[in-house]
Amino acid sequence: MKTTAIKYLEIEEAEYVSGYKLRLVFNDGIYQTVDFEPFLRQAQNPDLTQYRQLRKFKNFHLHYGNLMWGDYEMIFPIADLHAGKI
Repeated sequence: MKTTAIKYLEIEEAEYVSGYKLRLVFNDGIYQTVDFEPFLRQAQNPDLTQYRQLRKFKNFHLHYGNLMWGDYEMIFPIADLHAGKI
């Protein structure tokens, strides 16, 4: 039986759960629910604090396997998201 090795980690699906939580599905089969609220509450940069507004936070998208908001205004290292911590 031949298995295919994953060359790089990416997010295949991202779904809003509640509050500031997103459920992420990675291409290695790992599922992770990440809570972004602690990060956003500590943020000082206006580019980031704008995402405390839930309607803006919910406007995330996947771009080549990365989770991001806006035009790279808020993006996180994929290894951190995979580990479930930011």
